[in-house]
Amino acid sequence: MQAHAEAAMTDWMKQLQAKFFAHWKNRNPWIDENGHEIKGFIDRAARRTPHFRELQEAGIEEDEIWKEMNKKVPMRVFSWKGERDTTMSPLDSIRYYKRFLHSGLMAMEPTTGDVKAWVGGIDFKYFQYDHVKDGRRQPGSSFKPIVYATAIDNGFSPCFTVVDAPVTFAKDVGGKPWTPKNADGPPSGRQFTLRQAMGRSINTVSAFLVKTLTPGKVVDYAERLGISSPLEAVPSIALGTQDVSIYDLLGVYSTFANGGVWNEPRYITRIEDKNGNLIWEPVYRDREVLNEETAYLMTYMLQGAVQERGGTAMGLRRYKVAPLLPYIGAKTGTTQNYSDGWFMGIMPNLAAGVWVGGDDRSIHFRDRNGEGAKMAMPIWATFIERVANDPAINFQPGNFKKPAAISVSLNCDDYQITPAVDSTAYKPPTVSGLEDEGFR
Repeated sequence: MQAHAEAAMTDWMKQLQAKFFAHWKNRNPWIDENGHEIKGFIDRAARRTPHFRELQEAGIEEDEIWKEMNKKVPMRVFSWKGERDTTMSPLDSIRYYKRFLHSGLMAMEPTTGDVKAWVGGIDFKYFQYDHVKDGRRQPGSSFKPIVYATAIDNGFSPCFTVVDAPVTFAKDVGGKPWTPKNADGPPSGRQFTLRQAMGRSINTVSAFLVKTLTPGKVVDYAERLGISSPLEAVPSIALGTQDVSIYDLLGVYSTFANGGVWNEPRYITRIEDKNGNLIWEPVYRDREVLNEETAYLMTYMLQGAVQERGGTAMGLRRYKVAPLLPYIGAKTGTTQNYSDGWFMGIMPNLAAGVWVGGDDRSIHFRDRNGEGAKMAMPIWATFIERVANDPAINFQPGNFKKPAAISVSLNCDDYQITPAVDSTAYKPPTVSGLEDEGFR
């Protein structure tokens, strides 16, 4: 699986990088929110390099340091067509490397926590940074299942309906009123089940749930589910604006697939000496963080992205994983300005997550080529396809285990339960003690 993960990433990132170079042509891709090139970007990046700091620590005057940084020297550089020898200055090499997109992938077995694949970046020789555990970026909508899990565990049903209408919070970060917008235009005014809303990634519905449940409760569930990054209990948590790692987020999704039991990802089972004697054996943690009914309902919710009309993971049908679609739950994630693209997918016996983005948040596509479905999903789909077709792995998909307490069909067309909350009449409680403007 490790070999398949590396091959899947390499195959797609070669193509995506070519598209990214063509997208920017002769322009520099580091831009501000207004689309203008960030002045002094490379100089600031240079100051953070070990080479610049070594020269400073050696007592060299700054003018001389910049002369050194602009001096052309022979070097070997990375390219997707193979290493190449060239001559460029340290500053030129920074400009060269900042144009590359990066990626991380992790796959694990939900029932055991066994890590099956871990690809920290596009090339370890030239980019020695682990985007799986050390890298933390905004997850965008791939964080929303935590919001929905909080709702399901507090009395909501996947079939509960919410109106796609504006939701205003009295204050968010900065102390101003905030009304989140949908990615694809103004609110439609239509009613959607929670499963449809999560599958389509409708922001207003996620905001409604956060306002109803309070941001603090969502943070509590995120931490319970294994998110170790510090999270602020603010309304914008509804849209996944706070940084997390692939490692942590995949643990959350694996918990849904594992009946509510979180397993610490494990990649060392034991250490033996040359004679097979045990030297060290780790103690890995596991804990039940959701009841199995909530966890199962979340797998049903995640399957909505693949099965519901307008689901953001419907693009999987373009790949050779089509026979597996009945067993897959998934979620895309795209952040502001297309800085990050995510794809998280689960089956009962395998969970995998992918992130793609620039070295800095200011380096990104300017259009929908930067969406998670277009940047990260191809890697995930290719990886799963390769795994499923490898006879040495003998991958056997299956259905998520339905708890005995859930004895009826989970088709929202014929399965309705009494709503815990009436979204058309319910007025959410005050959010985090702030003045409440009610549901709009």
